[in-house]
Amino acid sequence: MKTEHKKNLPVTNTIIKIAKPAAYVTLLLLTYTLGYFSSSTSSELDSFRVKNQCANPIPPENVRQTLINRIFNGVSPFTNFPPPHAAEKLRRSKEIKGWGSNGPVFERLIRKVKPRIIVEVGTFLGASTLHMAEVTQRIGLQTQILCIDDFRGWAGFRDDFKYIEILNGDVWLYYHFLQNIATFNRTGSVLPLPFTTVSALTKLCELGVWPDLVEIDAGHDFLSAWSDINWGFQILRPGGVIFGHDYFNGADNRGVGRAVDLFARIHNFKVEVDGEHWVIYSTYIQ
Repeated sequence: MKTEHKKNLPVTNTIIKIAKPAAYVTLLLLTYTLGYFSSSTSSELDSFRVKNQCANPIPPENVRQTLINRIFNGVSPFTNFPPPHAAEKLRRSKEIKGWGSNGPVFERLIRKVKPRIIVEVGTFLGASTLHMAEVTQRIGLQTQILCIDDFRGWAGFRDDFKYIEILNGDVWLYYHFLQNIATFNRTGSVLPLPFTTVSALTKLCELGVWPDLVEIDAGHDFLSAWSDINWGFQILRPGGVIFGHDYFNGADNRGVGRAVDLFARIHNFKVEVDGEHWVIYSTYIQ
C-alpha cells in the first residue's frame, strides 16, 4: 500500500499544480463577471437618478416674499383679483372637487413633520391645498403651501367641468383656483406657481426653497410621475417626507406605482401605503 501511494504521489502533485491555477483563474473570472454585472446594474440605475445641487436653504419665513419678488415681479397673484373681465363669471363655492383630497394621511403627516413649507405638485382646483391649509392652521403651524400646476387640466377635462370657462382655447382653471383660495381666506398661506413641474421645481432648487413636505399628485403616466417624484425629492429638506396619491391607479400600467417603486428601490427607501396614497420618509420619523 505504501509503495502504491508513493507511485501515485507525483500524479497527485501534478493534478494539484494544474488545479490550483485553474481555480485561481475561475475565481478571477467569477469576480470579474460579478463585478461587471454589479457595475452595469449600478450604472443603469445611475442613469435614472436626478442629480442637481440646490442653493443653500433660505429661511422659511422668507420663502413667500422671495418667490413673489423673483417670479411675480413683487406683486402677489392675489393682488386685485379677480380681474374685471373674469369677475362676473367666477363662482364662489364651498365644495371643491378633488380626489382623495381629505384623506387622513394629510393630517397624520402634517402632525408628524410640522412643516413650515409644503410643496404640492398637481393642484387642480385646490381641494387638497385647502385641506392642508385648514389642518396647519388648526394645529397652530405657520405654514406656506406652494402649489405647482400649469392649470391647463388635461385634454377633455371640461366634459366633467363645464362651468370652467374657456376663452380662445384658454381654460380658466387658474382663475377658479385663485377664487377658491380667496373664498376660503387662505391667500396669505397659499401661493400658486403656475408653471410646469420641472420648471417650477428647478426654480425652487435654484432659489434654495427646501420644503419639509412634498405632495405629488399630477400626471399618472410613468414618465410624468417619475420626473415629479425625482425633482420633488431633490428639493426636500433632510428629514422631510414625500408622498402622493394614486399609488394603485391603473393608468399606464400603474405608472405612478411603478415610478414610486423604482424610486424607492434606487434610493433604498421603504414605501408606506396609506389608502390610495404612498409615503416615503427620507429618514425615519417616530
